[in-house]
Amino acid sequence: MSLSTHVLDATRGEPAAGMRVRLYRGDEQLLEARTDTDGRIGDAFPPVEAAGVHRLVFETGAYFAERGAACFYPEVAVCFAIEDPGRHYHVPLLLSPFAYSTYRGS
Repeated sequence: MSLSTHVLDATRGEPAAGMRVRLYRGDEQLLEARTDTDGRIGDAFPPVEAAGVHRLVFETGAYFAERGAACFYPEVAVCFAIEDPGRHYHVPLLLSPFAYSTYRGS
């Protein structure tokens, strides 16, 4: 399975570049990476070979603090179920200091 994410800062209307993101399977951390200048992480994620529940943790508090902004959610954890490890999974995050949304992307 391949995995990617894209973080958009809705307050600034720009990609959320430089945000730290961690990937977990259960309690095991598989990776820590930062979004690129386009707010994306793609190739940095290792292939996920097992079905089951995974979690992306976005360090939103640190991201907004680096920009001098207050933030209600210091981190956003998105849990998702991988049913078919042969498919691609895209988990986008639309973010502001006081709200966020996510969905299953393509």
